[in-house]
Amino acid sequence: MRAIEIHRYGGPEVLKAVAAEVPEPGPGQVSVDVAFAGVNFADLKARAEGYRVPGLPYVPGLEVSGRVRALGAGVEGLAVGQEVAALSGGGAYAEVVVVDASTVFPAPAGVDLRTAATLPTVVPSAYALVHSVGRLQPGETVLVQGAAGGIGTVVGQLARAAGAGTVYGVVSNEAKAAYAREHGYDEVFVGEFEKAVRGATGDRGVDLALDPVGGDTFRASLASLAVFGRLVSFGNASSAEPWRVGQGELYPRGVTVSGFSILALAATDPDALRALAERAFATVVDGTVALPVTAEFELAEAAEAHRLMGARTSTGKLLLRVSGG
Repeated sequence: MRAIEIHRYGGPEVLKAVAAEVPEPGPGQVSVDVAFAGVNFADLKARAEGYRVPGLPYVPGLEVSGRVRALGAGVEGLAVGQEVAALSGGGAYAEVVVVDASTVFPAPAGVDLRTAATLPTVVPSAYALVHSVGRLQPGETVLVQGAAGGIGTVVGQLARAAGAGTVYGVVSNEAKAAYAREHGYDEVFVGEFEKAVRGATGDRGVDLALDPVGGDTFRASLASLAVFGRLVSFGNASSAEPWRVGQGELYPRGVTVSGFSILALAATDPDALRALAERAFATVVDGTVALPVTAEFELAEAAEAHRLMGARTSTGKLLLRVSGG
């Protein structure tokens, strides 16, 4: 089969197309003939710095859509040939991927495989950030970093549907700002945002801030909270030192800081992941959420997909077309 491997860490050029053995599922696992694979920022961090990479060579990729190829021992509730979306710990940039059965979801009725590939990581993550972890209430204000990315696109729509009072976004350029305004955002700040947030809210701050960046952006998001505000960290795109907060930051305004990782949830509580995914996927089926695929590449063009995402000019969702559904 065809796959994309990295044999050393570095820029997009280290992504190489190779011929690989077709993997077989073990007990509790499923193999999937991949139609489309999602491209996520975590894939870029894996390629560049070994984020979540157990060893080299390594096939990146955290999510796919496709059809069940084979079932490992003990797997129930799935059938060979069934159309599915799946979350993986890696290996998705390939014609066949093996995943735990607990992270394989039947493609929702009426959702084609191209759309299904946008579901496994982004939509459940966004749903958790707004509802399960962020616990957004009607009338509250929200501040979202990376508002034009995949998760940001979905969060804007979910926050609006949940009755948010005002949805603020932060992006890196004006083109992304225009895109974000089309997907649920009332006001979008380009670059620095802390003073702008204070000005827009009459110095009150926001009730909920969502940060995938870390470092200085995490600190500015924390400083942008209103009294009793909540900050949810869901990534470290900046590769900064892990954040730490203490009494000095939390006590004066009664703010809280929490975190979320869909890959960690998949490892620790697959049942909770499945329940989350079912609720999240329903928002796509009922039309509450749409995640545009803004760029699509052949599997062998994975390096070009990484260059586009790494240039910070992309919006929405990027896909690799493997078999094309």
